[in-house]
Amino acid sequence: MNLFDVYPLFDINIVKGKGCRVWDENGQEYLDLYGGHAVISIGHAHPHYVEKISEQVGKLGFYSNSVINKLQQQVAERLGKLSGYEDYSLFLINSGAEANENALKLASFYNGRTRILSVQKAFHGRTSLAVEATANPKIIAPINANGHVTYLPLNDIEAYRTELEKEDVCAVIVEGIQGVGGIQLPTSEFLQELSRLCEKHHAVFIMDEIQSGYGRSGKFFAHQYCEGLRPDMITVAKGIANGFPMGGVLISPKFAPVYGQLGTTFGGNHLACAAALAVMDVIEQENLVNNAAEVGAFLISELKKFPQIKEVRGRGLMIGMEFEDPIKDIRLKLLKEEHVFTGVSGTHVIRLLPPLALSMDEAKEFLTRFERVLS
Repeated sequence: MNLFDVYPLFDINIVKGKGCRVWDENGQEYLDLYGGHAVISIGHAHPHYVEKISEQVGKLGFYSNSVINKLQQQVAERLGKLSGYEDYSLFLINSGAEANENALKLASFYNGRTRILSVQKAFHGRTSLAVEATANPKIIAPINANGHVTYLPLNDIEAYRTELEKEDVCAVIVEGIQGVGGIQLPTSEFLQELSRLCEKHHAVFIMDEIQSGYGRSGKFFAHQYCEGLRPDMITVAKGIANGFPMGGVLISPKFAPVYGQLGTTFGGNHLACAAALAVMDVIEQENLVNNAAEVGAFLISELKKFPQIKEVRGRGLMIGMEFEDPIKDIRLKLLKEEHVFTGVSGTHVIRLLPPLALSMDEAKEFLTRFERVLS
């Protein structure tokens, strides 16, 4: 049997990681400025993370959600304190797509509506309604194209006002920072008014913090740059467990749980919870949110000095560099000649999504390698 061929692959087999570096099977070291699609939050093979997962699997790897799992409550309590959402509830699942599916499903249960407002160039996942809310017709199968979603421009509050005034919108979903869409930032004014309009028109306001959350932006959630904003639901995944498959929905007290509405087999399993708790330990102990803010601000400032770059966007360690011309050759040179992993958005934007533990020295090392590629 062969693998179903769904990804174009670099001819590199990564076999080991440590901190912000990875190594291939030939022993070649790479600087990791992409973190496996923003998944590696505290660094590869962090010793505390390895210890806690090893300890847990030696006791119990999995049992069903039909019994008490005190690790789940510990995750909820710690996440509430770290994020500032102690009065919210947490539903644990396995991925970002699942998080968005369940958030949208709960919104529809809440108000009985079926129409979703999503942002142009949004990415919310590859399943069912999550993929329909993703503004990319190439990955929306006919079975998913059910007419539930209206796509509107980011930061165009009047377009949202017009749709919400129709009084038929179930939910509005917005990324804290658009990732796949090219590191585009919603303004505070847009988010504040959008939240007010959702409340006025009985629509549910969902912030997708799957890529931008857990400290990546320099705040725990990117929407927290907008003072006082309290979304109805917040979806998380990616860095929540540093590579162990996990997702979650933070749910406002306005939603009452009903047995049977939501459910999961693997969500919140013992190993995932051990991983998530270890991640929060390290984020706190190593002050990684502030590190992301400081190192990210330095990188953004320095990258803006490169005349070859048309625009630098982002916050913290979620950075996009847009070029006038396609960036395929630049990215390949970075990888093949300078041994640096980066990401892309479309054909003209390079994305940087390194572990939150990226040091100032490693940031300077990247800039030196990047300058050699551009010179």
